[in-house]
Amino acid sequence: MDLNLSGKHALVCGASEGIGRATAHELALLGADVTVLARRADALEAVVAELPSTGSQAHGYLSADVLDTDRLHAQAQALANGKRVHILVNNTGGPPGGPANAADAASFERAFRQHLLANQALVQAVLPGMQAAGFGRIVNVISTSVKEPIANLGVSNTIRGAVASWAKTLATELGGFGITVNNVLPGYTRTQRLDQILHDRAQATGKPESAIADGMLATVPAGRFADASELAAVIAFLCSPAAGYVNGINVPVDGGRTKSL
Repeated sequence: MDLNLSGKHALVCGASEGIGRATAHELALLGADVTVLARRADALEAVVAELPSTGSQAHGYLSADVLDTDRLHAQAQALANGKRVHILVNNTGGPPGGPANAADAASFERAFRQHLLANQALVQAVLPGMQAAGFGRIVNVISTSVKEPIANLGVSNTIRGAVASWAKTLATELGGFGITVNNVLPGYTRTQRLDQILHDRAQATGKPESAIADGMLATVPAGRFADASELAAVIAFLCSPAAGYVNGINVPVDGGRTKSL
């Protein structure tokens, strides 16, 4: 199986922690040059310092705010002009919880910009290089809510679904250039996002976080939360040459929790 990413350059978003950080590590292990993107330069410097390297790999970071999509596009374009980007992993924190009927328009607009518009800005910045190379991998880290909406995550359910449809459209448009577009759908994963969900649900119900966690795990056949590295492994496979004929799909990585096919 060809998993070798030597000579490839990956741009990994939301890489200061959690799934993004784990993905950057996995892609570096496969030989890719990795640029990590998030807001905090100090955190990114620490991530880059810990990335595995054979000595010939060149890792770096890009400090950017995904809500400022015009500047994000300019920064990513400058990066790609200097060093072609072959792999783009779109990943950012989810919107705050709450029912859809209670969310104001600004909440939907912010989430739409943070997720879909930011993804679009990044794709447009790196796409010319992928087309010229005849090789591209775009992986979007979204949510199992694109298959089954998750209670009390109304804004997230809505926006994640939009991203999934956008990605499927891109997969059709770009497949002929050797570029694949796929979505990874994390289940309950040990990240800061999960900690926030546990906290919010405990505050809303008055139950201890341990009880909330037990209730969540009761719906997972695997009986445990995922580690971020398990998501990273799937993302890395989709970025590899071996996955060249995998295009336009949603891949749940959720321990079997999603009941739909």
